[in-house]
Amino acid sequence: MTTMQFYLDDVWTKVKTYIQENSSLEPVIYKTYIEMDTRLGSISDTSATVVVSSFLQKVIIQDQIEFLNTAINDVLGREGINTKVMDENEFAKKPSFSPDPVQEINNNIKKFSNDRISPNQTFNNFVVGPSNKESHSAALGCAYRPGQFYTPLFIYGNSGLGKTHLLNAIGNYIKDNNQDARVYYTSSSDFVRDVANSIQNREIEEFKERMYNLDVLLIDDIQFLAGKEKSHEIFFHIFNELIYNRKQIVITSDRLPTEIKGLEDRLISRFSSGLSVGVDSPEFETSLAILKMKIENRSVDSDIFDEEVLHYVASNFSKDVRMLEGALNRLLFYSIQFSDNGQHIGIETAMSAFKTTKGESISTTELTTKTIKRIVADYYGLTQAQLISKSRTKAISNARHIAIYLSRKHLDLPYNKIGEDFGKRDHSTIISAYDKIDKKLKTDALLAKAIFEIEAEFK
Repeated sequence: MTTMQFYLDDVWTKVKTYIQENSSLEPVIYKTYIEMDTRLGSISDTSATVVVSSFLQKVIIQDQIEFLNTAINDVLGREGINTKVMDENEFAKKPSFSPDPVQEINNNIKKFSNDRISPNQTFNNFVVGPSNKESHSAALGCAYRPGQFYTPLFIYGNSGLGKTHLLNAIGNYIKDNNQDARVYYTSSSDFVRDVANSIQNREIEEFKERMYNLDVLLIDDIQFLAGKEKSHEIFFHIFNELIYNRKQIVITSDRLPTEIKGLEDRLISRFSSGLSVGVDSPEFETSLAILKMKIENRSVDSDIFDEEVLHYVASNFSKDVRMLEGALNRLLFYSIQFSDNGQHIGIETAMSAFKTTKGESISTTELTTKTIKRIVADYYGLTQAQLISKSRTKAISNARHIAIYLSRKHLDLPYNKIGEDFGKRDHSTIISAYDKIDKKLKTDALLAKAIFEIEAEFK
């Protein structure tokens, strides 16, 4: 089989899959007149020829010519290709010469000048704990066998928990083990900017071809793609092309696909078709290990810290990795500038470092679902166990709904995470509870007063 024929057969296979998944044709019509005894005879920048074996096939496919044009253009990521339908005799009389599109593509493909992968973020310096064990395992599996296990892999969690580190670790692992692999990291904001620049410079087709030829696409903070219609369209075609060819896609977000407002349903559906794994705030042991690694990476002698100091920082600044690093920066800065003995950092130095200029301690108790449950339970004279129980009595149910509403409002956690913290409830139950309180607040003055008084306890 020639390169040209291989290319035509591959394109036609993709087009048939597209038709089967997206057209309104009855399955029996598709199987009888499109799936069998049809082929793509030729293609160029402006036209394509579908070859059929019978007159009836020609008539039926001709009736679907507009959709067929859409299918071919979408599969190839192009615009302006018009399709003709011919039987074998007509096609045999057609001039045989047409440029080889495979060669044209190969001639025009340009690699990205920079894969944007940070060389400093690897699996070797990623601290694994219960909060991120699942996401680490899935990421490593994708790196070990790109496109074979989980594609797309969707990693979600709040900012600063290591999602970007995992993306770069995947990229570095693949590059180290396969120098020919085409790996590319981008944030969704950079992707939107690249699409806009490519359109402005009339290079959008070249941009799409470069993306189509990737082996691994790592895209960070996909939530920022929401509302960008043109970028949605471009990314949709890139996503489909890579998935169809069993390439690896890894996506991160601050929440599950179904919770990203402004994202097209077809993208949500495709993101949800792979594996979704969450990353939570690090528990004490993981925070302590991360803190020690940060100290080691700075070439600072860990012996200058009292163990009590490290425990204090790991306990009070463990909401995310960035907070831990900020606390370490503050501590090192203070010990150098203001401590009498910069070679030793004890608990008194640490307590002084984390005070404001007014002498008041910086709040290190971060608001959590546990705190919210305690405050709400106390307000209504309930226990926390009652709050997360299966009881549906009006008093308990109302307090539970308020606690769920406040958890979503103040912590902006994914619904499924809130559900886990409220008795392992389904995310749809959490959404319903939030919406119920949100709606009642507009008309219920007593509810508004209660929530105001409860929120005052957060400060």
